[in-house]
Amino acid sequence: MEHSLFSQIILAIILINAVLIGLSTNASIYESYQPTFELLDIFILSIFTVEIVLKIIVYRKDFFKDGWNIFDFTIVFGSLVLYNTHFVGVLRILRVLRVLRTISVVPSLRRLTTALFMAIPAIGSVIVLMGIIFYVYAIIGTNFFGQITPEYFGNVGLSALTLFQVFTLESWASGVFRPIFSEASWSWLYFVSFIVVSTFIILNLIVGEIVNNAQQLSEHSKEESESMEKIMKELDELKLMIREQDTKREKESNSR
Repeated sequence: MEHSLFSQIILAIILINAVLIGLSTNASIYESYQPTFELLDIFILSIFTVEIVLKIIVYRKDFFKDGWNIFDFTIVFGSLVLYNTHFVGVLRILRVLRVLRTISVVPSLRRLTTALFMAIPAIGSVIVLMGIIFYVYAIIGTNFFGQITPEYFGNVGLSALTLFQVFTLESWASGVFRPIFSEASWSWLYFVSFIVVSTFIILNLIVGEIVNNAQQLSEHSKEESESMEKIMKELDELKLMIREQDTKREKESNSR
């Protein structure tokens, strides 16, 4: 179960399943080869089921101590239960979620996802700070630009939505900034300061937190790998010592 070849085979099947799901969204292709799609889906689900059963047999109670194992079990078990039922929508979602099993198979993706979840508390604080900044700028924008462009800054809600567009840097200059700048030449201070604070500073805080956690997990994984290599080396040395002792005893026994 821990062999790299086994993980590679499961990963290949997950990727094949992803391609089949993508092809099935094309109505003409799916209708032409519907029996083949259904047969392959049953075959792939059978392989995933065998994999989960083998893991439960090998790991027993420890299987459910790993969150990724629970994730895999939920997807496969849900697909089995809902197969040939009227819950077609839920089954389709579970089929799509099978693609996410790529994360549980590839160690580097697991570390990156774990780093993302570890960063959630810090990201939550950053999001609260961002919300305050959005609210303050939305009120300022409503007060100063509400009469100039009511479709963008007519009230606080519209202003917040407009600021989100500015935050993503999507057509903010030509769509939002230019009409206001033609009426209020100082408005560039408002938009530039908001972009600097929200996009360049706040967003980098979020990215930095995720990168920091990913680096910590990578270092921890490296330490575990080095520790395992050290243990294996000590075991090899112990085996060699035992073998030498056995050889020595055999020689002493023969000499007697």
